[in-house]
Amino acid sequence: MIHTASLVHDDVIDDASSRRGKHTVNKIWGEKKAVLAGDLILSAASVALARIGNAAVISILTQVIEDLVRGEFLQLGSKENENERFAHYLEKTFKKTASLIANSCKAVSVLGCPDPTVHEIAYQYGKNVGIAFQLIDDVLDFTSCSDQMGKPTSADLKLGLATGPVLFACQQFPEMNAMIMRRFNLPGDVDRARQYVLQSDGVQQTTYLAQRYCHEAVKAISKLRPSPERDALIQLSEMVLTRDK
Repeated sequence: MIHTASLVHDDVIDDASSRRGKHTVNKIWGEKKAVLAGDLILSAASVALARIGNAAVISILTQVIEDLVRGEFLQLGSKENENERFAHYLEKTFKKTASLIANSCKAVSVLGCPDPTVHEIAYQYGKNVGIAFQLIDDVLDFTSCSDQMGKPTSADLKLGLATGPVLFACQQFPEMNAMIMRRFNLPGDVDRARQYVLQSDGVQQTTYLAQRYCHEAVKAISKLRPSPERDALIQLSEMVLTRDK
């Protein structure tokens, strides 16, 4: 529910008209009702969370909500210093996507096991899978078609966002720096940036980075004793890399 609420609000911020091939809430009912709908879902999630009655779990999952908001603020900004951009991008990726998965994994481990070591393993697994998931999402924005994604491709560029493939491409095409700083807002910027990305190894580099994060996730979860559940989590990390939508 926390995730769903954030998507409803994201679609308002991004003025998105489709998600997963369907009209967004704001497209159907307008921005005001969409904001309120997101708030309602978030309040229902908070009530459900409170009913668990575990102070540690409540604290862990409320951190997710704070991270989501901070991540959105990070996304609104750009770093002038080229050397800081990738760190800024990964921090935004963690707060907007990976924090939810990391802290959800940790919360479940807290409910199921008293060992802090297990809690940290669960957190690290979720963090690395979450970052890999978003990296692949950013790759698919360049490599998948609109019908597969259920939303327009190059959507991030149109929003003025420099994701992994763009930042890697920028190393080969420095002229992209000016476009990044003006958030691709001049006529032709989006198309030119897309062509630069596809001509570079930005997609491959981002995919390779996602593979590294998934490797770290598997390394973390492999510290638990063998079980069908552990194997399923390892398999899940592999599915993150092979998805096409």
